[in-house]
Amino acid sequence: MSRLVARMAVAGVGLVGGSLALAARRAGLVGEVTGYGRSAANLALALERGIVDRVAEDPADAAAGADLIVLAAPVGACAALADAFRPHARADAVLSDVGSVKASLVDALEARWTPSQVVGAHPIAGSEASGAGAARDDLFRGCPCVLTPTEATAPAALELVRALWAGVGARVVEMPAAAHDDILARISHAPHLVAYALVAAVADVRVDGRAVLPWAGSGFRDATRIAASRAELWRDIALANGPAVRQALAEFRAALDGLEALIAAGDGAALGATLERAGSVRRGLGGGEA
Repeated sequence: MSRLVARMAVAGVGLVGGSLALAARRAGLVGEVTGYGRSAANLALALERGIVDRVAEDPADAAAGADLIVLAAPVGACAALADAFRPHARADAVLSDVGSVKASLVDALEARWTPSQVVGAHPIAGSEASGAGAARDDLFRGCPCVLTPTEATAPAALELVRALWAGVGARVVEMPAAAHDDILARISHAPHLVAYALVAAVADVRVDGRAVLPWAGSGFRDATRIAASRAELWRDIALANGPAVRQALAEFRAALDGLEALIAAGDGAALGATLERAGSVRRGLGGGEA
């Protein structure tokens, strides 16, 4: 694929931002990638691994001359980054992101940027790992990437971001930001909080003087793998998508209450049928990362 942009700036060269930069460079989609972030050690690693071509020391250096700026920082930090970059960016620079919450974030970015040049994006791929050391160029291959254009979005800006994600192997789809947030609350945001809650529920429990956690086997470890994710990231997501996350947690609580009621009633037939249906649905999903 031919080069899409001469210069791309990535703010937050971690798992997602670093993987996008690495994949875009290796696919020949960008001429130069500038990395920007809070951790000098992480940026040095990104430079060493060839994820970025250069590291910016300040917002002015990061934004200067960039055709495309991608915000890959925690959702709660993105509006401030847009404010910091705006005075130094080209008037026609496209601003995008990778955030797991779209409606409130896209609104905030459009308020701080030229609205036509803002394109909300969310690649549904990742793991509990973080930092430039976890970046890999195949992270997005075959995974969906949701774009959430608004009435203000310029077709050329949308096509640029679409081509970027398609070029790194993602399956690009579009949907309204509110629909994205409702869906992700149920299949990503609430599950992460449930995993954190499972760990918190037993972290300090002792039975007959014995700590519970050292006895955790593969079942507990598999169910709580994503609780090893960065707390800052999921704190911001939960707060930014609060109403949808609360609804998703209420639905989960109702399902959990239903299981408890069947156990209390000793209704093995109904309990077995409920578990079998859930198991069948899960097997239909196949493998893959959360």
